[in-house]
Amino acid sequence: MPRNYSAAYKDKVNSTGANESPLLLLEITHANLPAPVRVVNDNQDLTSNGNLFVAMAFEATLPDEPEEGMPRAQLAVDNVGKDLTGWLESSGGGQGAQVRMMQVLRSAPNTIEWEVTLDLNNVSLDMLRVRGTLSFEDLLNRPAVALTYRPDVAPGLY
Repeated sequence: MPRNYSAAYKDKVNSTGANESPLLLLEITHANLPAPVRVVNDNQDLTSNGNLFVAMAFEATLPDEPEEGMPRAQLAVDNVGKDLTGWLESSGGGQGAQVRMMQVLRSAPNTIEWEVTLDLNNVSLDMLRVRGTLSFEDLLNRPAVALTYRPDVAPGLY
């Protein structure tokens, strides 16, 4: 599916000597969070569409488009405080969290050039980093019914 990037974005991305590069914004939402966590992968805070994104270094690989299976992305954040680890413990490893990834230019922060919302899964934590996999819910491989009658589930029918 073709994306409709702005002319300024196309110029910056295709230029060999651009004066700015696209910024990646993350917006993490979860039922246990009082407000979404918003961070930008930069050394300065950024306000986009009225929301403040706090500067924080993180590593993110954008979702791929595999031949088979669901697109996946990876996210790694420095383990810098007890707030993050406390939330991970209280939420069962971030279960049910969603991450919205957006790309913008600092010169036009209200124009979101690209975005995707993914579910946060497989969170792992060590002394230095918090890592997680971002993916879509695989609805096509879910069973159509909640219960299938088999001998081990309903032995009286067999």
